[in-house]
Amino acid sequence: MQNQYLSKLRNGETLHTSDQIKMIFLLALPAILSQISSTVMQYIDASMVGSLGANASASIGLVSSTTWMFGGICFAGITGFSVQVAHAIGAKQFSKARNIMKQGFVIGLAFALVLSLIGCLISSSLPIWLKGTPEIVQNAYYYFLVFTLFLPFQQLNYIATGMLQASGNMKVPSLLNILMCILDVFFNLFFIFYLNLGVMGASIGTGCSQLVVSLLLCGFLFYKSDILKLHKDEKLCFDRHTIQRAMQIGLPVGLDRFVTSSAYVAFTRIVSPLGTIAIAANSFGITAESLCYMPGYGVQSAAITLIGQSIGAKRQDLIFRLGTLTTALGVGLMTCSGLFMYFGSPLMMHLLTPDAQIIALGVQILRIEAFAEPMYGASIVVAGVLQGAGDTLSSSLMNLISMWLVRIPLAAGLAGHYGLPGVWFAMALELNVRGVLFLFRLFRKKWMHRLKG
Repeated sequence: MQNQYLSKLRNGETLHTSDQIKMIFLLALPAILSQISSTVMQYIDASMVGSLGANASASIGLVSSTTWMFGGICFAGITGFSVQVAHAIGAKQFSKARNIMKQGFVIGLAFALVLSLIGCLISSSLPIWLKGTPEIVQNAYYYFLVFTLFLPFQQLNYIATGMLQASGNMKVPSLLNILMCILDVFFNLFFIFYLNLGVMGASIGTGCSQLVVSLLLCGFLFYKSDILKLHKDEKLCFDRHTIQRAMQIGLPVGLDRFVTSSAYVAFTRIVSPLGTIAIAANSFGITAESLCYMPGYGVQSAAITLIGQSIGAKRQDLIFRLGTLTTALGVGLMTCSGLFMYFGSPLMMHLLTPDAQIIALGVQILRIEAFAEPMYGASIVVAGVLQGAGDTLSSSLMNLISMWLVRIPLAAGLAGHYGLPGVWFAMALELNVRGVLFLFRLFRKKWMHRLKG
């Protein structure tokens, strides 16, 4: 059904408002399920490690912001290619789309291998630099080292998922990500408890599940995808314009991920002196919250596909309309998520840890954060709209302003007097500021004028 609507979009046929809404839901729902399954995998890791004690949880929490940075930079390395694939498919230039995809795989994987090497080299000193306490430094080192070794497979997952979503296929990545969640349970049980590897076992289990699913995703993409499967008569041809355009789109995304993730690292350094309980509560709070903002990222995936293919098909009549509809859906879902977070925070924390002190502090910070979810949803989806349009620099600048001029200074100022709740108040305020900035960018339509130009 979703391919039927996308085919109408590419062919210039009329899409009524009801058709547009159905198309958004059909694309967004599998993507939301995929995002939620990824979050469930984090819950599995967190709850299994949580049973090992507060120090084990804190060791993962210490390096989690850095793992996001590495994963985010990897993702940025392929964003420029997946956006161009969506544009080419929208223009019905399918052979060109396949060549862009192949270039993305070669360059993206090479980039991930370099990052993996860098990660291995810094893994032993990273926990010390992040001000980890002596009892958690060694486990944090093991966890991060294993993460970096599996980074190329995480990148394969990103590339294959991005390309399939660009073609409008949200269902297969969703199903395989759910499979990854199931595999993660079994791998974790084996490595954490049966082999008694503890924190390192959690990282190995997650890496193994990513390895299996990344290979399955690549197999489907190369041999089963309607539009992007490989053709024997089409050889890889590196195109300078494609690579330059990928860099124009991807470099701001990389800057955005670096700015955001480095701010998370700074955030972790602000939290670390507050003690092991605060570090663990912060880590579990972030994991718990991630379940609530995953619907926003699912809608973002749909927005990237819809805007990208609309631009390729030159559907000026649909671009802004689909942008506002996806944003409205994202804000609505995230408002519901905020309500769930506020009232369900005790249950969420109980699922992650048996420690009463961590639970009490976690509930307090989650209820503060609940008030930021609607505007956070706006920023997530509008970022997808802009990314689909190739306008990634503005997103980077807005994130830079909100993270480094609002969140970090305010968190540093409040941490001493108000502890972790003060730090999370700073985060909630910053997310509201960020949402306003992104909505302002969307409704001013300057990104639309650039497209017409």
